[in-house]
Amino acid sequence: MSHSQNFLPEPDSPVVVALSGGVDSSVAAWRLRERGHRVRAVFMKNWEEDDENGYCSAAEDLADTEAVCRLLDIELRTVNFSTEYWDNVFAQFLSEYRAGRTPNPDVLCNREIKFNVFMDFALSDTDEWLATGHYARLEHAANAVLLTTAADPNKDQTYFLHSLRAEQLTRVTFPLGDLDKSEVRTLASRAGLPTSEKKDSTGICFIGERPFKAFLERYVDATPGPIIDTEGHQVGEHGGLAFYTPGQRQGLGIGGRRGSSGAPWYVVGKDLAQNILVVAEGKQHPSLYHKEVITSEPSWIAGRPPSLPLRASAKLRYRQPAMACCIESQTDGRLRVQFDEPQWAPAPGQSAVFYDGNICLGGAVIDALSEECGAKADQLPGVGHG
Repeated sequence: MSHSQNFLPEPDSPVVVALSGGVDSSVAAWRLRERGHRVRAVFMKNWEEDDENGYCSAAEDLADTEAVCRLLDIELRTVNFSTEYWDNVFAQFLSEYRAGRTPNPDVLCNREIKFNVFMDFALSDTDEWLATGHYARLEHAANAVLLTTAADPNKDQTYFLHSLRAEQLTRVTFPLGDLDKSEVRTLASRAGLPTSEKKDSTGICFIGERPFKAFLERYVDATPGPIIDTEGHQVGEHGGLAFYTPGQRQGLGIGGRRGSSGAPWYVVGKDLAQNILVVAEGKQHPSLYHKEVITSEPSWIAGRPPSLPLRASAKLRYRQPAMACCIESQTDGRLRVQFDEPQWAPAPGQSAVFYDGNICLGGAVIDALSEECGAKADQLPGVGHG
């Protein structure tokens, strides 16, 4: 099923833009002004600055937001949701890491903060719309709201929006959904926006660009333990299980070993009870590939599940193509997702996000890799091809 339209409210509609101080939300505000909307902006702060090294960019982002609002002549309000963020996002983020999983705080932030408490704060009238700089599209048709992928597949952010419900999206618009990132930069430059050359943020939403391991060590256990290969041999020592995720290659500290092929080592699993990190040598090692995952109870954008079992496609990571799969319900409300082809290094705690063509259906957190997941060598993509 193919969709390409992107919903925008009628010109002259009042729209509140969530301005972050970046180029994307700046262009979103500019496009709405150019289209004739009555625009105002809100800047949201979710993290209290607590370091002296400049990792938290909230002050700089606010200054850039103020400059954009002066240029566009729009009203700006600021709000601090640090307490809500700590309680509803960061606490769960830490809980997941302590459980040996790899959470995605951006998914939670969208559901709990941006399109919940922030939206309630920002929209003071029932006829107002909320706009953000997300790369995604919305369609309003037949009394339904569909979340569809962005025109730019390299920037599509539906993965991070999958846990929203249609009712949260009924007063939302994504002005960048039909643009490529290069077009956004060009528009920002032509409009003279002060954020036109600003680099995209690559850090976790509240941490910024600071070293992640050093930050996480403040909050979670860093007890060292053995690194074991899939044959049971100790090949090194880890610095705390929370700091590793399936598929990780960097930071393992495993040097060349006698009898080794010389290929890089990758994390394939964790034994929390014994504080053991399990690794395998080579990106094509069968232990890294799995055809099935078990998820938590899913969230469906439509508010109700589709008819299951369902042939669909799913992403297990952002910037990963959606892969063909079959989604089945379990008796406990969880889902079993079986892929046509083995998937590389699924990570418990990350999200499995489901698609019907370019329509995002919803998703769920990966709970576990089913016991019969391990792929056989002859099933692996690329084996024998370098």
